[in-house]
Amino acid sequence: MIKRKMTKQTMIGQTQIAKRFVRLALVVLTCGFCLGSDAPGSSATSKLPDLLQRTREQMSEYLDRFSDVRCTERVVQEKFRNGKDKIDLKEESTYDYLVMLSNTGGELNLSESRLPVHQAKADKKNRSMLVSNGFATLFLVFHPLYANSFEFNTAGEEVANGHRLIKVAFRHIRGTRTPAALALRGREYPLELSGTAWIDTDTVVIARISAGIDNTMVDVGLNTLQTDVEFVPVPFHDPEKTYWFPSRAIVEVETPRQHWRNTHEFTNYKRFEVSTEEQVATK
Repeated sequence: MIKRKMTKQTMIGQTQIAKRFVRLALVVLTCGFCLGSDAPGSSATSKLPDLLQRTREQMSEYLDRFSDVRCTERVVQEKFRNGKDKIDLKEESTYDYLVMLSNTGGELNLSESRLPVHQAKADKKNRSMLVSNGFATLFLVFHPLYANSFEFNTAGEEVANGHRLIKVAFRHIRGTRTPAALALRGREYPLELSGTAWIDTDTVVIARISAGIDNTMVDVGLNTLQTDVEFVPVPFHDPEKTYWFPSRAIVEVETPRQHWRNTHEFTNYKRFEVSTEEQVATK
């Protein structure tokens, strides 16, 4: 069980480079979910401020209900040969995943549980693999805590599965608060995230979000970091409600000598409930 606290210098991204493994994690909200909204809305093509405001409000509502859900996470880790697309090593693991969130005194506190259901066997050649989690929380760039740290622009429209989506490009403003940081050799390096989010114009749910760091971390040995997250609607009953949850998060990382790609698949969503039973002792 891991507990994290969001402070002024929040660390979501965390990387450790060693001979055996490379760890890259968004750990404040691992296996994040995007909450849907039934509120109607107008086209955001020419009303970006209204779209962003409605999206920020939805992020706040989502965090209030975040601890209601658990899921199954399947992780496929791939390591490629230097300078080639051929897979050198592939491992698969499955986890039972749960995130519990509380908001005390204006600070967000996270407890995450990632219980192994099936773990990949140790590599006999001791080849390094990328260990990643939490990238489904990229939507935090739209949360009120971080939205003022990004520049937003519309980048066109798309229609997918009958939904009209506005493409919103975002870029981190250097020197401001960021929802991601790289921890390496005892130091933290803020990540200058930039990317695109696909937002439904009526429900303002995020259907997809992709981001990267361009070439801003070459000096510490991280050439590229790219991630892409897709969300799908998942219906619940009693009461009837539909939520948009991540279905897949792809993370791809390259260093001067290594190339990895991890694919996280999220399925089997269920509400998380805690039941207690009290017994009165009798003499």
